[in-house]
Amino acid sequence: MNPSTPSPAPLRPAGAAAGSPGRAGGHLIATLLPVAAAIAVGAGGMALSPYLSDLLVKVMILSIFALSLELLVGMAGLVSLGHAAFYGIGAYTAVLASGQEGGNLVVLLLLSMGAAAVYALAVGALSLRTRGVYFIMVTLAFAQMAYFVFHDTKVGGGSDGIYLDVRPSIGSLSLESRGVLFYTVLAALVFTYGLLALVRRSRFGAALAGIRVNEQRMRAAGFHTYGYKLAAFVLAGALAGLAGFLLAARDGVVNPELLSWHTSGDVLLMVILGGMGHLRGAVIGAVVFTLLKELLSTHAVLGPLADHWQLTLGLSIIVFVALLPKGLVGVAQRLSLKGRP
Repeated sequence: MNPSTPSPAPLRPAGAAAGSPGRAGGHLIATLLPVAAAIAVGAGGMALSPYLSDLLVKVMILSIFALSLELLVGMAGLVSLGHAAFYGIGAYTAVLASGQEGGNLVVLLLLSMGAAAVYALAVGALSLRTRGVYFIMVTLAFAQMAYFVFHDTKVGGGSDGIYLDVRPSIGSLSLESRGVLFYTVLAALVFTYGLLALVRRSRFGAALAGIRVNEQRMRAAGFHTYGYKLAAFVLAGALAGLAGFLLAARDGVVNPELLSWHTSGDVLLMVILGGMGHLRGAVIGAVVFTLLKELLSTHAVLGPLADHWQLTLGLSIIVFVALLPKGLVGVAQRLSLKGRP
């Protein structure tokens, strides 16, 4: 660039208020930590029933999964319909690498995230050369390829899936323990949320925000947009692999449905339902989506309609999206604006 040409103004990370970068992230972390501590104390004191504890673990795992997609959709504007591939690969890697004797928790965790990141690197290197609906279709195609590898071969037990004989452990701590599993998933959620909050406030996050708004202008300003998008794609894949590892440890079994397009659609719905462009939106969306499925499939709530919970869930999502175009986060924002003097 010509030295006399003024450099472009620094980009503001997505979601940060003008003149106060990071304020929203600070408020959110301050809100998240007490809630996480309260849940941890309750679980540690066995105040939660096994059902509620298991449900919270499921919600936290799905929150990590949704946060990983939020990095692509909300920060970089990359709508992927194949994100479940990295989720499933992380889960399968954990089971296949553990063997019959189990394995070291840290080693298996790194292997799961690494395998998902490697596949994300290969998928991203090719799919990021396309845009718009073509990008969506290419990511879907790669996810379906991975799905059929596990579904139609004996690599992971075929369509029946494969069981985890012994859950991972480190020293005397084993994920066979409900308490250890709970704290491990909680720590992973806090780590993921904190990492993405730092990414949003960094130069890398600001570049992703600029790419989402106007990639051509970012390229003209001298940014190598392809490299930024590929890095975000790989990081999102690794975090999805983290969620997959935790899911395998929780359920003790994995099957090809984890890689299906239905799973990719579910996590995309979580992000949209909560509100794109907000980390808390991904978490809220995962919570609400999971609770809706639990409630609508319970006969005590809907009676005979519970047998058709997919229909009622679909209608509920349509209502939410139609009435809340900015997601559930938009409701909180409107209420906070009304409350101001």
